[in-house]
Amino acid sequence: MNKTILILGCGDVGTALGQRKLAQGYRVVGVRRHAAGLQSYGIDPLSMDINDESALEALPDADIVVYALSADRFEESAYQAAYVDGLDRVLNDFEQRAQPPKHVIFVSSTSVYGQQEGETVDEDSELDPKSFSGRLLVEAEQRLAASALPGTSVRFSGIYGPGRERLIAQVQEGRIAPKSPPMYSNRIHRDDCAGVLDFLIERAMNNEPLEPVYLGSDTESTPLHDVMMWLAARLNVEPSSTIQSPLRRRASKRCDSRRLVEAGYQFQYPTFREGYAQVLKAAGIKVSEQA
Repeated sequence: MNKTILILGCGDVGTALGQRKLAQGYRVVGVRRHAAGLQSYGIDPLSMDINDESALEALPDADIVVYALSADRFEESAYQAAYVDGLDRVLNDFEQRAQPPKHVIFVSSTSVYGQQEGETVDEDSELDPKSFSGRLLVEAEQRLAASALPGTSVRFSGIYGPGRERLIAQVQEGRIAPKSPPMYSNRIHRDDCAGVLDFLIERAMNNEPLEPVYLGSDTESTPLHDVMMWLAARLNVEPSSTIQSPLRRRASKRCDSRRLVEAGYQFQYPTFREGYAQVLKAAGIKVSEQA
C-alpha cells in the first residue's frame, strides 16, 4: 500500500509538494476549504474546515502530516484560528490514533524573530516577535514541540515565485527601496519551499534524525535595495522614487539556513538572482540582455 502524505492547507506550496510526492509514488491527500481543484494535479481532495472538530474524523491516517494552513485575513482572530487552534485540534486528533504519523511538519515563518537591525538569526536565536502573527506562530511551534508526536517546525522567510510578483511590479513602476540604512531581506522560492519539505519528509521516512526547527531561507540575505536594483537593470527601468516603509525597516535581519544545508539540502535557487530569473522567464517578462 502506498505511503500517505496528508497536507493540511494544500495551497501553492502544498500543491507543489504534493506533485513531488506523487512522482515518488506516494498517495497525497490535500485538505483545504474548497479542495476539488486539487484533483487535476492527482492529489486526493478533501474539503473541510480544520476548525470544525467533528470534521477531523474524515482525515485519513497518514505517514506524514504537513500542516501548512494560512490565515484567510490579517487579523489576530484569523491567525489564532488557523495556526494555534487548528494545529492544536489536529494534534489532539492524531495523538489519539492507533496509527499515528511518523512525523508532523508545521510550516511557520521568520516573523517569529523580533530582530530588526540587520542581526543574523538562526534556529537558536531569541524569539521576540513584534507582531501578533509572529507571537501566535511561536505559540503554535511550542504546541508542536510539546506534542507526543515527533514534529518539526520550518520557518520560511518571504516566499516568492510564479504568481508572487509584487516586488517585480514595484520595480516596474520605478519604485526602489532606499540604499541607506540597508534593509536586509530574506526570501525563498516556492519550489525550494516544496523542496525543503520534501527533503525533511524523506529524512523522516528513512528514520533519519530531524531537528525540532529549521530555518528555510536561501543562502544570501541581501539588502532590499540591491535586489530591486538588480531587477531594475534586467527590466531596463530607471528608478524614479524611493519606497519609504517603516514596516520593511522593522523586518531587517539576516537569516542563516546553514542547518538545512549542512543536513544535505541543496537549494534549486540558492540566491535571488537564480530565483527571479526563473520568475521573470515564467511570467514572459522581457529582460535586458545587457544586464
